[in-house]
Amino acid sequence: MNTGPQTEPQPAAPVGAAVAQPESAGATAEPAGPGRRVGRWGSLGPVGLVLASGVSVQFGAAVAVMLMPRAGAIGVVTLRLAAAAVVLLLICRPRLRGHSRADWGTVVAFGFAMAAMNGLFYQAVDRIPLGPAVTLEVLGPLALSVFASRHAMNAVWAALALVGVFLLSGGGSGGFGGLDPVGAAFALGAGAMWAAYIVFSARTGRRFPQADGLALAMAVAALLMLPLGIAEAGSKLLVPSTLALGAAVAVLSSVLPYTLELLALRRMPASTFAILMSLEPALAAAAGFLVLSQALSATDALAIALVIVASMGAVRTQMGRAKR
Repeated sequence: MNTGPQTEPQPAAPVGAAVAQPESAGATAEPAGPGRRVGRWGSLGPVGLVLASGVSVQFGAAVAVMLMPRAGAIGVVTLRLAAAAVVLLLICRPRLRGHSRADWGTVVAFGFAMAAMNGLFYQAVDRIPLGPAVTLEVLGPLALSVFASRHAMNAVWAALALVGVFLLSGGGSGGFGGLDPVGAAFALGAGAMWAAYIVFSARTGRRFPQADGLALAMAVAALLMLPLGIAEAGSKLLVPSTLALGAAVAVLSSVLPYTLELLALRRMPASTFAILMSLEPALAAAAGFLVLSQALSATDALAIALVIVASMGAVRTQMGRAKR
């Protein structure tokens, strides 16, 4: 996740691309006009930033899985959101006055979607491997892309994704094959909340300057999860080593990716960004293998590849239609 649950859009660059990372949605990049300085990294710089963001998110999720025996899934989510909220509030220092009820309603809805997305995703990775969890989760943004574009070609991409899910579920052998069906259901629920996250992220970006709305929504999400985290983990949340790991998860899965993505989106078009975000299931599988020793079968790897191709295809179809 993206878990990521993904970044908040700037006023001139609203979020809302079809497929995006858990904690990050695609956004309209700031065009590099003739008079704009090109980043010192050149054309490969933005791509490297996005890939670094994806690696950070998924390895942060892997660290979170390692932390779960100490604080539980909800406890880890609470630590992550609380630490990220503190950092973002200190950096952004958003104004609390001068906003309408509609503004606050949008922020609260954004925060709820963020809390639910993270809560459901961490419940999923507590039960099933990281790669399949992110693969099932990315179906939410993919479905949003298909329904939003209403392009006939997207039916092909949707069918391809369903084939991937069919393979991931054990090829119809009943249930979700080797996957815990409850964990798979949590991942699908996280995907639905990821789609809601994208929608409310865009609306928040239109109502709040800079990253103010993101900081406020993160605080709302942390407050919503705090009672649940205390109920599940209690005093375990205050253990110094647990707090330190929770802060590391917050930096890896929220603060660092948001920063990298904002830098990247100033140097690349939204279509390229969204396509790169479609690689999240592969990055998650790599993180699960390297950090958690979660090996995938050849069938699982094929299923993940099909969902990635479907996500990329849906993004390219939508962006191609938008240029007409």
